[in-house]
Amino acid sequence: MDLFNDDKKKKKGSGFNILSGDSTSGHGGYGTGVLSLDNISPVIVDPEDNDAYVDMGALHARSAVEKRIKFLPNRDEVPNGRLYWLVWVTIEHKGDGAYYAGVTACEMTVDIEIRRGYKSLPEHVNKMDKSLKRHIMVDHMDDHSKKLLATFLKEHNQDMWERSAEQLKQDLLG
Repeated sequence: MDLFNDDKKKKKGSGFNILSGDSTSGHGGYGTGVLSLDNISPVIVDPEDNDAYVDMGALHARSAVEKRIKFLPNRDEVPNGRLYWLVWVTIEHKGDGAYYAGVTACEMTVDIEIRRGYKSLPEHVNKMDKSLKRHIMVDHMDDHSKKLLATFLKEHNQDMWERSAEQLKQDLLG
């Protein structure tokens, strides 16, 4: 579910089975105890193009940036890679409305010419988990990228931004 998309139209399935709803509904069968991805959206921050946007393909490492790229575990093998940040944004609801509860960022670099990139898959999975557990982890991002992300989150929904933890605002805006 794209939490940033206000368009309620049904989209054709991607072929992946994402379990949602209450996984502990009592039936005890398939999916019991599985984390729900209903409240998380991947945001790509592109500091070179001064852009931030939601790309739901990133849930399965299939964002537009990642397609047709072979990712290598060694940063040195992609010396001319372009920097992108994959930011996992988890939304929580409280009494007065929704807010940005978990925000974690992962670095990746992509060199389109050689169709190679660098990212740490374990880091991406761990940061997604941390976001789902309501952690804020953006201090390792460069200042320009932090400001792009802050602007994106504010423009998406000013009320959600206002209800979010002061730590998120401080970490992104300094």
